[in-house]
Amino acid sequence: MNKKIVLGTDHGGFELKERIKKYLEETGNMVTDIGVLNKDSVDYPDIAFKACAEYNAGNYDFGILFCGTGIGISIAANKVKGIRCANVHDLFTAEMAKAHNNANFLAFGGRIEYQTPVEKLIEKFIQTTYEAGRHERRVSKITCA
Repeated sequence: MNKKIVLGTDHGGFELKERIKKYLEETGNMVTDIGVLNKDSVDYPDIAFKACAEYNAGNYDFGILFCGTGIGISIAANKVKGIRCANVHDLFTAEMAKAHNNANFLAFGGRIEYQTPVEKLIEKFIQTTYEAGRHERRVSKITCA
């Protein structure tokens, strides 16, 4: 895959983040893990803002965030200028997040039982190309100025 990816999680997504980090590194990606590094309770907005700041400061292809459901951390991330974070749950939403919305972050829940392994959802996202065209106008309307 050879992507540069920033990861961030709160305590609710810690175990899933660790699993995905290992998978990403084993498949040849460069991963920056901004934490957390254990299951101690933290506030997901703090992690989202830190990961988004790292993404905006670096040369990353995309980021992945984790919390208990993926919902709260994605809402927080979408408050940051330039971030389009999608909370995906199947192959179709993973594909559309990139193809139609040009997402630059994915969010997952450590307490969610996914029907398709998260690794496969990430693969689908990576393999998908942004279609631009008619979607460009819409994406520009949702991109924070």
